Amino acid sequence: MIQITEAAAKKIQTLKTEDEMPNDSLLRVRVETGGCSGFSYKLDFDTKTGQEDKIFEYHNTKVVIDTKSMLYVLGMTLDYEGGLNGAGFVFNNPNAVKKCSCGSSFAV
Repeated sequence: MIQITEAAAKKIQTLKTEDEMPNDSLLRVRVETGGCSGFSYKLDFDTKTGQEDKIFEYHNTKVVIDTKSMLYVLGMTLDYEGGLNGAGFVFNNPNAVKKCSCGSSFAV
């Protein structure tokens, strides 16, 4: 299971509207090899789900994760922060033993 903060859910909804995504679009969270720490997070909108996908809903926002990626993000909280030093999604992943300074890649 993963968690999504209210701030992240609001930003996801804003992005869906700005990108004119269909109402049934879900945010797909994936983990791919690469990045300076070994693995990186990938976020995309998707309207299709597979049989093995896990779907989570928080604050009226649905997120889908494939089974392979789920192994790396189990227990993670997806947040969104905005401020003077920049804005973006924040991945609070208890499985990450190391992460890069930008927070978009990690090691397990």
